[in-house]
Amino acid sequence: MNYHAQSDIKRLDRLHALEKELPLVCTDFFRSVSQTTSTLTRLAYAYDFRLFFQYLNRENPFFADIEPRFMTDKHLRMIQKRDIDGYQEYLMQYYVTDEATGESTVIQNHELGIMRKLCSLRSLFEYLFKNSHIEANIATLVTLPKLHDKPILRLEQDEMQKMLDTVASGEGLTKAQQRYLNFTRTRDTAMLLLFLGTGIRVSECVGLDIDDLDFDMNAFLVTRKGGDQSILYFPDQVADALQAYLVERNKIQPLEGHENALFLSLQKRRMTQRAVENMVKKYALVAAPLKKRISPHKLRSTFGTNLYQETGDIYLVADVLGHSDVNTTRRHYAAMSDANKRKASRMVPLPKTDFSDEGSKDQ
Repeated sequence: MNYHAQSDIKRLDRLHALEKELPLVCTDFFRSVSQTTSTLTRLAYAYDFRLFFQYLNRENPFFADIEPRFMTDKHLRMIQKRDIDGYQEYLMQYYVTDEATGESTVIQNHELGIMRKLCSLRSLFEYLFKNSHIEANIATLVTLPKLHDKPILRLEQDEMQKMLDTVASGEGLTKAQQRYLNFTRTRDTAMLLLFLGTGIRVSECVGLDIDDLDFDMNAFLVTRKGGDQSILYFPDQVADALQAYLVERNKIQPLEGHENALFLSLQKRRMTQRAVENMVKKYALVAAPLKKRISPHKLRSTFGTNLYQETGDIYLVADVLGHSDVNTTRRHYAAMSDANKRKASRMVPLPKTDFSDEGSKDQ
């Protein structure tokens, strides 16, 4: 059984466990969308529903005496627009308590997170209304937050080079990180070049198996979001890095169940998404210290932006990145580059100062 099939089974098990905490009608909802959504999407719905019903139970006195799993249509009809408005405000900042330690952690959602959770709720209420569980779809009356466009965060050419130089030399890393680097240098180089050279998602990267690679074509088979498979191609530099890593990979005896995984951790298991994210962040902090949020997704953005600037073909970028809607690609990658911003900063004349005179003398 491959990685993606195993991941689906784990998600379904988690989904079934969450269903036991939710009103029974939520299970009917999941069944109704099972043929049109992925297990990942349904699991995200379940987490969002649980948060909403927990909010009602803990914050609204009308629902304080009823656990979410015991809520019936009668309780669902009691939910008012003000309850969803209050939930939207609650999402901006709330606390989660660890049952084991009793420690509370503050959770903050910004525009995109709040939007996604409210859209999940809208999907549920639409189902409830269409199937006569409620008399009116009050979720449509709630105004969704306005999303503000954010500048795309990516690496410049010199930053990409410095990141790879950091892997090669270890300069800038802590002594502990340098010790680990002796065992992971070839693997980390291959993974970083794969992100920068193909725009692969982190979930797709960790799911790669050895037999997904074809060096005759410089291509690999990737399982996209939603389960669709696609063939992506990589340049010779990526091929060289992957082949160098495979020389080391073939000397490792993986743990049972991880025999075919391409990228292994030091524990000889398939690498997790979290481990890959931490690896990228470690090198990015050295290469681009002012860009605190560099992640595998930002390396994907770097590839997408570079490909668009080189080709000007937004449809090609959408196809390679696996976007189902080209407008998603257009919104993210047809933006002004940092190079143009730097050019703009030199276009505006400023008054002379003593500092500028000194600078002219030094030159």
